Amino acid sequence: MRVSQFFLSTLREAPADAEIVSHKLMLRAGIIRRLAGGIYTWMPLGLRIVRKVEAIVREEMNRAGAVELSMPVVQPAELWQESGRWEKYGAELLRFQDRHRRDFLIQPTSEEVITDLARSELKSYRQLPVHFYQIQTKFRDERRPRFGIMRGREFTMKDGYSFHADHADLQREYANMYDTYTRIFTRLGLKFRAVAADTGAIGGTGSHEFHVLADSGEDAIAYCPDSDYAANVELAEALAPQSRHPAPAAPMRKVPTPGKTRCEDVADLLGARLAQTVKAIAVMHEDEFTLLLLRGDHSLNEIKTQKLPGMDPFRFATDAEVERHLYCKPGYIGPVGADAAVKVVADRAVAVMADFICGANEEGHHLAGVNFGRDLPEPALVADIRNVVPGDPSPDGKGNLDICRGIEVGHIFQLRTRYSEAMKAVFLDESGKSRAFEMGCYGIGVTRIVGAAIEQNHDARGIVFPQPIAPFQLALVPIGYKKSAPVREACEHLYQELGAAGVEVLLDDRDERPGVMFADMELIGIPHRIVVGERGLKEGKLEYQGRSEQTPTAVPLDELLAFVKARLCAR
Repeated sequence: MRVSQFFLSTLREAPADAEIVSHKLMLRAGIIRRLAGGIYTWMPLGLRIVRKVEAIVREEMNRAGAVELSMPVVQPAELWQESGRWEKYGAELLRFQDRHRRDFLIQPTSEEVITDLARSELKSYRQLPVHFYQIQTKFRDERRPRFGIMRGREFTMKDGYSFHADHADLQREYANMYDTYTRIFTRLGLKFRAVAADTGAIGGTGSHEFHVLADSGEDAIAYCPDSDYAANVELAEALAPQSRHPAPAAPMRKVPTPGKTRCEDVADLLGARLAQTVKAIAVMHEDEFTLLLLRGDHSLNEIKTQKLPGMDPFRFATDAEVERHLYCKPGYIGPVGADAAVKVVADRAVAVMADFICGANEEGHHLAGVNFGRDLPEPALVADIRNVVPGDPSPDGKGNLDICRGIEVGHIFQLRTRYSEAMKAVFLDESGKSRAFEMGCYGIGVTRIVGAAIEQNHDARGIVFPQPIAPFQLALVPIGYKKSAPVREACEHLYQELGAAGVEVLLDDRDERPGVMFADMELIGIPHRIVVGERGLKEGKLEYQGRSEQTPTAVPLDELLAFVKARLCAR
């Protein structure tokens, strides 16, 4: 491709509202252009990258035995009402009515549509298993779209759905997709990790997320450096301490803490360790008031908490509700003296504490030397309700946990019968009995991968694309293309020769200064560059430089093709 026949639209500076590296570089490189909040046009350069991602995804899905189809972007509300998600999915679901005032939506995902298709087409166990997938536009009405395509409203996703006669076969396909996703992200040239995850709004039982590792990632991943254990922090278990709480060593006493409502401030005032404090978080489930007790240096895990009996759903209590149940303003509340109607749930780490500090249920005061069994009853429920922290024991018993950041680009689920039972999608088994399908669901954020790849691969000069998804493999940059016949002739010969050898070349045939051309080629992330100049031609050499290399290499003209092929194969 020649730049004169392409559309290259780079910017020296990113717009002021671009927040993260990938957003800035995608705008500067002319990969995307904003149309509305969270909605972007993919420019010719960007579309080449997306198509490369799609091609790898498609090849591996086909190789894994999945069958491609295409489902409508617009879906009728009736199917979502059947599954129970029409109301439950929330405000992210973009709903509208047609001219006949019938309710429709723009698909954020397609479990309902594929289940409807299955109940119409799959009647017998002899037709199972089957795995359908599509690469299709999705829309989720994010409340605050940000970070460019990383948290956009319209995006492209590969979503696949499998149907099985029994759970064992679903587990087989789940393992197949785990391996398939591993191949996909490896081929894309990304550093990634698969982690155990919560199923969220999709539902079902087991699930794994695939994260591109990047410091800018929104998700925290707990992993064990000494084993294969990895899980989203939302799911990672904080193991229970092995010991019980020791006997009290100090009397309980009330201490003044005026204006100190944070555990950190209370600990500083009293000269105590933060880990010796307990914070009480007031929540409501329907009309039930509950105190969640956490160690002062730990944070609440809302996903774990919501899974507790009688806590789905829960919300944080209002100030008025706190005062009504504890007769105290928030900031000084605690479990001591709470009446019997107040349910107390203690985190595992709190349940083994002794002589701890907590709110006194009196403004401007806390209690020190507090002990379960002496100063207040043992908690009604002890559970894992906190986020793990670095140094916690790994749940697999093979070391301690550490935390890194990741960008979710893939997610696989064992849906089981979540949708087939709700929508009465059944088949006849070998004995002629009607049974609900066992289902799996498998998603990849195709356009999000582009942003994630940039977050992981960039430098001060711009994007450093992994070769498999770079818009072009090689940039051919002439010095004086319009002014020098030898340079022009050499470039044309190389352009044809490299193209015939299957190399994707971008020939910069613009009448621009070398610095402008070099900057553009580095900005858009092309992995390899050849510079053609009169001086080099006279010496029979050309200048090669890899995108991540600091200095160029002189290559004999007659060895260039073999040299380029070797470099392409090496990456």
